[in-house]
Amino acid sequence: MPNKIYFITGGARSGKSSYAEKLVRDHGGKRAYIATAQAFDAEMAARIEKHRKDRGPAWDTYEEPLAVAELLGKLSGRYQVVLLDCLTLWLSNVMAHTDGDGPVLSRAEELVKAVKGFDGSCIVVSNEVGLGIVPDNPLARKFRDLAGLLNQKIAQTADEVYFTVAGIPVKIK
Repeated sequence: MPNKIYFITGGARSGKSSYAEKLVRDHGGKRAYIATAQAFDAEMAARIEKHRKDRGPAWDTYEEPLAVAELLGKLSGRYQVVLLDCLTLWLSNVMAHTDGDGPVLSRAEELVKAVKGFDGSCIVVSNEVGLGIVPDNPLARKFRDLAGLLNQKIAQTADEVYFTVAGIPVKIK
């Protein structure tokens, strides 16, 4: 399978990660998983551990909540395929550690550049958060807006884009 950028988006529990992991298995070769989630409570820690066990020993897992662009640069050429899961958690982490939209957008541009420059296939997972109601507070609206912009940038860069609904991936690009 040639080197490509795949972008998988959809709602919460829509099957995005499962489909992304299937793409990685179908791709073959040495694989890395970049996890952006952080365990701030026992329930999240249990989720992270379950996902790690479900993936099994065939994956090299890197837990990186912020410096994903830098990590992609370090992993480039060392893996045939890398799965980044997920962009919206990464964005939330960056927003919590950055003041203002400008620096967040700058970090997003760095990430897009790192995905483009990865020597191997890169599969990126993100939540589609713009399909529901308008959030009732400024921070949630800012997150929704920035997530939409980031998803657009990755989708424009990607060779293939999938939207998952009820466990069914639909190719849209």
